[in-house]
Amino acid sequence: MPEQESGRAACVYCASSRSSHPDYRRAAHRLGEVLADSSVTVVYGGGAVGSMGALADGVLSRGGRVIGILPRFMAELEWGHKGLSDLKLVEDLRTRKHMMLSMSQAAIALPGGSGTLEELLEAITLKRLGLYLNPIVLVNTRNFYTPFVALLQRAVDEHFMDERHLLMWQVVGTPEEVPQALAVAPPWSADARSFAAV
Repeated sequence: MPEQESGRAACVYCASSRSSHPDYRRAAHRLGEVLADSSVTVVYGGGAVGSMGALADGVLSRGGRVIGILPRFMAELEWGHKGLSDLKLVEDLRTRKHMMLSMSQAAIALPGGSGTLEELLEAITLKRLGLYLNPIVLVNTRNFYTPFVALLQRAVDEHFMDERHLLMWQVVGTPEEVPQALAVAPPWSADARSFAAV
């Protein structure tokens, strides 16, 4: 996969809603700018509207590289962004999720609906099992992820997860904090399998 000079890439989970609060789209656009300025290639779901479109536009506005992974049925509905550095068409959502993670060295979650949350939880689950070892960062725009993080803490408190699992993700308030969060993320290894089951 051709990438920018640094060879770094991050997959970004985000929404396609046009009707969510404008702060979410502003944060997505800003994240695109920040990642492009940090020479991080962005891998995302390929959409043209909502936070998806704003993210891609932010990357492109700074001359960055953004790769979209779009299921064919979405392409047929013309949901894809037309200006991407690269658009890869895949057969289904499952393949999209796999490619987004395998093509990147970090996962970043912007606020979103069921699809975004499902992608994020899969990344967390794979990390818990020692199958995904890279940083996971949640961008907590408008405190969106505060209840989600509280739920994960509850899962630990109720012994469905181990206390060490709380190290699997970092939470930041603004897009500007993402590069530092990626840089200081606690190391993770396949040894996590030893405490995957509580």
